[in-house]
Amino acid sequence: MARMTQDMTDNMNHRSIGKTGVTAAAWANDLPTIKETDKALLERVKSLIEAAKCEVAVTVNSAMTLLYWEIGAYVNSYILDNKRAVYGKQIVVSLSRQLQQEYGTNFSEKNLRRMMQFADRFPEKEIVVSLIRQLTWTHIIALIPIEDELKRNFYIEMCRMEHWSVRTLRKKIDSMLYERTAISQKPEETIQKELSLLQKEQLTPDMVFHDPYILDFLGLHDTYSEKDLENAIIAELQQFICELGADFAFLSRQKRITIDNEDYYIDLLFFHRRLHCLVAIDLKIGAFKAAYKGQMELYLNWLQKYEMLEGENQPIGLILCADKNEEHIELMHLKESNIRVAEYLTKLPEKTVLEDRLQRAIEKAKHRLANSADTSGGLQKSILKPV
Repeated sequence: MARMTQDMTDNMNHRSIGKTGVTAAAWANDLPTIKETDKALLERVKSLIEAAKCEVAVTVNSAMTLLYWEIGAYVNSYILDNKRAVYGKQIVVSLSRQLQQEYGTNFSEKNLRRMMQFADRFPEKEIVVSLIRQLTWTHIIALIPIEDELKRNFYIEMCRMEHWSVRTLRKKIDSMLYERTAISQKPEETIQKELSLLQKEQLTPDMVFHDPYILDFLGLHDTYSEKDLENAIIAELQQFICELGADFAFLSRQKRITIDNEDYYIDLLFFHRRLHCLVAIDLKIGAFKAAYKGQMELYLNWLQKYEMLEGENQPIGLILCADKNEEHIELMHLKESNIRVAEYLTKLPEKTVLEDRLQRAIEKAKHRLANSADTSGGLQKSILKPV
């Protein structure tokens, strides 16, 4: 696919003139340069050419990706009809060798199996046609190893909405963004509803805020202060926003607010474009303490009174701590408020360690939800029970 696109580009850039072997570039050197007054014409024509080249590349990518899906679907069907696993392995190897001889390395055994997996993950052609309009084959290669359909759809929609590069997509998957997002802790039916909103580019806070946040790019050592943490974030603001999410817009650092002639300072203030609200971030180097809730409530109430504009939603607070103290958060019912508490990690742990940690957090959250549902159900039955 890349080779075909390059060939088209080369033909446009390096076409030979006549039989003399003189290139277009050499021929152009012998002509008078365009006048300064005609530069706008030149720039416009150049932009049309570049746009056409991009359009050709997108068209080729879509056509080739659809071809890969069709090949994968047909091979899967052919093997299934023969109902022999060993035969399936042999035929893929043989088919790959023959195709490589005629069409090159794009049809290696590894790539052929990717095509088969692609067709297996996305069995409906209509979905594939919609998918390839927005994602490249390289994006799809990063997505097809994900077995969980809800998780895979989450990455597809986020990638589409935030225009992630392949590198960014892989980084988000490797850092387990889905498992770190609050939505992963909800029942399957709720996740499906939230994903359907995401398809319409409508976000909820559960899709936006993560736990923990991976801040390994800050380069902090074992001992640091809240000021060190803040300074490191400001120095690496672009990467910090990438970790937060693409829709966060930085507004202020150490935002001063005055209440009853006493000054307070909000560490970081952002605005989230799709949630349409201010986001106040408070940085803490230790474990979460109950007093932090009252402090954040004060900040949010002040922002709502003095900073919130017409049409905006209520401000949200994010308290970033080195440790969460789960029972404090549960007893203070923070998850039902506009205040979020999350841990931050200054070093990215091994994937198995992070995976185990997040899996346990998801299981605990779902267990709490189940218990809450059972309790409310039992209470309702006792109220309705005739005396």
